[in-house]
Amino acid sequence: MTTPKFGPLTGVKILDISTMIAAPFGATLLADFGADVTKIELPGKGDTLRTVGPWKGEEGLRWPGLARNKKSITLDIRTEEGKKLFKKLIAQHDVLVENFRPGTMEKWGLSYEELKKVNPDLIMSRVSGYGQTGPYREKAGFGTPGTAFSGHTSIQGYPDRPPVSPSYSLLDYITGVYVALATVSALYNRDVNEEGEGQIVEMGLYESIFRMLEFLVAEYDQNGKVRDRSPGLSGHSSPAGTYATKDGKFVVLVTSTDSTFNRLAEAMDRMDMLEDERYYTNSERLKHDDEVQEIVSNWIRKHTQKELSELLDSYGVPVSPIYTIEDIFEDPHYKARENIVEVEHPRLGKVKVPGIVPKFSKTPGAIRHRAPDLGEHNEEIYSETLGLSKEEVTQLQEKGII
Repeated sequence: MTTPKFGPLTGVKILDISTMIAAPFGATLLADFGADVTKIELPGKGDTLRTVGPWKGEEGLRWPGLARNKKSITLDIRTEEGKKLFKKLIAQHDVLVENFRPGTMEKWGLSYEELKKVNPDLIMSRVSGYGQTGPYREKAGFGTPGTAFSGHTSIQGYPDRPPVSPSYSLLDYITGVYVALATVSALYNRDVNEEGEGQIVEMGLYESIFRMLEFLVAEYDQNGKVRDRSPGLSGHSSPAGTYATKDGKFVVLVTSTDSTFNRLAEAMDRMDMLEDERYYTNSERLKHDDEVQEIVSNWIRKHTQKELSELLDSYGVPVSPIYTIEDIFEDPHYKARENIVEVEHPRLGKVKVPGIVPKFSKTPGAIRHRAPDLGEHNEEIYSETLGLSKEEVTQLQEKGII
């Protein structure tokens, strides 16, 4: 019997023992594309994310989107019996995703070298605050401090005010994307190359966003410049930024190339700016950015948000209204792209969550099942997969091992 395909990773088996957002999000992305992901949680407690807001009543509202497509079993891998069961599971899986503080798995006798004894082909994807090596490896690592450590926070905000941290777990989600990329890269290497084998892939939280700050690295290395805080694009293009419209709303506009500015000048009926030596190239506009911003801001304030968007869209100028989540729910493009979908919830009925991206033409991902309740798949995994009897499962429950 052929296994139905629900994405390009159908057939890949993953154990997820990570908690909170970064590593679990990476495992969820893999699950969205067909991987069979089993989440191992601590008996009676579960993933801390289950108790993180926002909430509706006592129900955490992050869980439905962040744990969809996963199965949940409970297991205390710190106990001797728990370790034996864990190793039996490891033997049947391709990937282990974990995000404990460095040294924790080793302290429990579950190092990669130990796990390789039962599964030489195992890929171990590891996330920690500061990575598995280096003088800060044992520091507690969370997304907001990691963002500060990366250099990202130092350039966010206004120069006359304190630096601003992202208002949500940006670093964790970016890291999750790296986790997914690293995992499929390791799987490809293992399965395609003749000498491919299992391996560890690991990163520190801060490294994911630091990788995106190449302009800071080069600028400091070559020019000795320490960039100050800025509320928007700074030193890249002019005009660019957030602008108020006639109806009290806002848009973001950017002209990163001279050709886009040329189209903006045409839309504003200011073709004279293209003949003006102060404005005709981006480098010159940056030297006179205050003047450019005043011209553009005054023009934008003469139009409503809708009028402006329609006008600049017709000229091919990169602009977007600043959307609230309410705007997003009503937008026809989000609907057409299926960016918001509904999933089942055992107590709330239905919950809307982000859809699956990217989209595959031949092997699209799918939301195959809702986020699981704690230990919902204990019977399936322990009885059907590992072959334990009902009596053995009951005994393990009574001991608090599962």
